[in-house]
Amino acid sequence: MKRHLLIAGGGLAGILLTVALLLSGASVIQGRQDAATPDFTLETPDLADAPDLGGDARGGEQADSSEPVPADPAENAMIEPQNKSVRGIAPEQFGLPETVTAQPLERIEPRTPLSQPITRAAEPVPAVLRHPVALSAGLIQFGDRLLQLDGLTPQKADRVCGEAGKTWPCGVVARTAFRNFLRARAFVCNVPKNGWQGTLTAACSVHNIDPAVWLAENGWAEVPAGSPLEGKVEAAKTSRLGFFGDDPRDFSVSPPLQDETPPSGDTNVPGDTDMPEATDTTGQGL
Repeated sequence: MKRHLLIAGGGLAGILLTVALLLSGASVIQGRQDAATPDFTLETPDLADAPDLGGDARGGEQADSSEPVPADPAENAMIEPQNKSVRGIAPEQFGLPETVTAQPLERIEPRTPLSQPITRAAEPVPAVLRHPVALSAGLIQFGDRLLQLDGLTPQKADRVCGEAGKTWPCGVVARTAFRNFLRARAFVCNVPKNGWQGTLTAACSVHNIDPAVWLAENGWAEVPAGSPLEGKVEAAKTSRLGFFGDDPRDFSVSPPLQDETPPSGDTNVPGDTDMPEATDTTGQGL
């Protein structure tokens, strides 16, 4: 028991001794610092002695606001364009020394195109067009779309032909002849892939017959100079067909009627068959 008390008392005594040493050392250090540091008094300057920053240095007067304020050189350097030499881009200049090639490249405006860009139209494709309605010689209607036969000069249904005071409605007659040729047969034409609106000029065929050739051969067409159908139109003019002839509806000259009346002594009607005479076989007479 005494041993344990001695051990505990020795430990407490050591702790107290350590604390006493620390406190004495701190007081010594504090005394040395107070002796080495002199008294310092902060002096505040009088504001009246300070110069007026907004006044003039010559008389203390306020600067005149009308005088221009000098610009900041740094700002001017950013706004003003740089006056630097540029370097050409010609091929023969790329072999020059570095003092030349190190300069900035010269930027020039692009040149004007030498030609207009080519816009390629969509390739036409063959298509079957049904229920045609001829509006004139060479102009056909398919629903709300119109088609003009390629290679022909457009004609009008109200065209009038004739000379020497004798005229006839050749446009209407040509339309009727064209309708009789078509007989509502389907067309096979080269048309745009996505269809068309309005009036389209295209080459067509009807039952493997070119309707433009048919109109030219029968005189119901006119063609521009140099057209492949020009020879057929000239042949129709020579033969006075279609537009280049007379009114085909003129029936004033009609062929003479044949007299079908049999001779007076012949009572048989043409086409009748002669019958044999009857014979009395009963003896009583007819």
